[in-house]
Amino acid sequence: MITSPAPVLLFTGKGGVGKTSVACATAVKLADAGKRVLLVSTDPASNLDEVLGVDLSGGDPVAVPGAPGLQAQNIDPEEAARRYRERVVGPFRGVLPDAAVASIEEQLSGACTVEIAAFDRFARLLGDPSSSGFDHLIFDTAPTGHTLRLLELPAAWTGFLDANTTGTSCLGPLSGLEAERAAYARALETLRDPERAQVVLVARPDHASLREAARAAGELGALGIRPARLVLNAMPVGLDPQDPVAEALLRQAEDALATLSPELAGAARVEVPLSRVPPLGLAGIRALGSDGTPAALDPSEDDDRGATGDADSSGFGTLDSLVGDLESPGRGVILTMGKGGVGKTTVAAALAEGLARRGHRVHLTTTDPAAHVFDAVTADVPGLRVSRIDPEAETRAYTAEVMAGAGTSLDAAGRALLEEDLRSPCTEEIAVFRAFAMAVAGGEGEIVVIDTAPTGHTLLLMDAAEAYHREVLRKPGSAPEAVLRLLPRLRDPAFARVLLVTLPEATPVHEAARLQADLERAGIHPFAWVVNQCLTPLDLSDAMLRRRRTAEAPYLHEVQALSPHVTLVPFLVPASVP
Repeated sequence: MITSPAPVLLFTGKGGVGKTSVACATAVKLADAGKRVLLVSTDPASNLDEVLGVDLSGGDPVAVPGAPGLQAQNIDPEEAARRYRERVVGPFRGVLPDAAVASIEEQLSGACTVEIAAFDRFARLLGDPSSSGFDHLIFDTAPTGHTLRLLELPAAWTGFLDANTTGTSCLGPLSGLEAERAAYARALETLRDPERAQVVLVARPDHASLREAARAAGELGALGIRPARLVLNAMPVGLDPQDPVAEALLRQAEDALATLSPELAGAARVEVPLSRVPPLGLAGIRALGSDGTPAALDPSEDDDRGATGDADSSGFGTLDSLVGDLESPGRGVILTMGKGGVGKTTVAAALAEGLARRGHRVHLTTTDPAAHVFDAVTADVPGLRVSRIDPEAETRAYTAEVMAGAGTSLDAAGRALLEEDLRSPCTEEIAVFRAFAMAVAGGEGEIVVIDTAPTGHTLLLMDAAEAYHREVLRKPGSAPEAVLRLLPRLRDPAFARVLLVTLPEATPVHEAARLQADLERAGIHPFAWVVNQCLTPLDLSDAMLRRRRTAEAPYLHEVQALSPHVTLVPFLVPASVP
């Protein structure tokens, strides 16, 4: 899959482009060549287990049966945070008073600690690959926006350590962080050395994922990290141009590649053809990775014979009917959630446009750092307002608000100390959380549609809501009313309606099912499921597309068992509502 690899490979790109499949194919190919390989996922919503067919829930490396020399590991953010907290707090037990230790533990309970802890595990592996006992470390990273933040952390936290003189931070005592300085510096040094580490951008041949890959290339370049290759996954080769869906796929790929950005145009390119089914298990992975092509179609199983196993689309709802179901209150918040790359943004934009066309005041916004929501809106519809929660802008505004609130109550030294504390990367977490709460509160006077970040980060946001809610209840004067009422609003089915967006494939469906269970434990009950990019409602002549349509049936049946309210959105049909 990737020739002449460096000891460390990092695969990154927009959610849903196939990073895990390509990373797994590369890892298996190297292992089959006799190399010792550790494949690690840093994605909070990792699907490495499902693709490899191996239980990785323990958090430690696990040998992959059938692939001698290959081990796989998920960096579980919560487990990483637990280990990190104990490493930081442990030396102070029995030394500081119990109250002081408890205060440090409370400081280390936020989502920011979860992020830095996951990075800590990442950096320890990355900083000295030769000590790991493996020939290659392969990282299947989180969706691009969060991967870039992960890669920026070595410089960001080193700068914070250099500037902070107070001895504490939102991550606890700086004496604990100082011990990590060398490891973080080695990690960044490794990333900048193309002989030791290579970043591989994965994209599909469409404008959205190639735009995201170009943005990633630019931001990585600013960090001194030059991407080594561009993998174009799911290239529509060998399809029947007479099939309307196949023809649309071909035209989309041609248009996207014709406008390739300068950041990507000169990159070494690997093309992986569209597979008839998602690669799952070692057989599927080897078929994808052996020579870059999917397994050949069996002539005895294509065309009409496969159609008998297709799902019946008549029992599912449409986007138009879903808009009708959502509009009745005339207010409230609608949240699209799910795995990266399933089309949450296009679904959110389609629903927002549909509601606005029916005469409602609608605010469409996003918490996703990738923020393609403006591109997803297809028309200028009266009554529709579009925005994004910009982390940098929110952090600036929050910092200014805190400093203004301090007024003259602090002397010059006190203000300097406060400014220093607000330079912590954790300030962004608080600022974005507050902006999210304010967006939800806007549903009191209009319909607010929120396109959320990919699942793992959505759950961290919900966890932050729970923790922050407990904290502000103890100190009610310290938070805006929107924050105080956030969880009650999200738990009110008459006000907040969560839509789980998925694709008719194994990993997106199973991840959305886990998300549904997590939300229900938090007292939030999803309103409906939206299965995006479905071939099932379409008339097809291309053999491969017909095979993919048949493969959707079991996953559509799974979704029907999970929710009585399921909407299908046809493949490649623009997600707009009349």
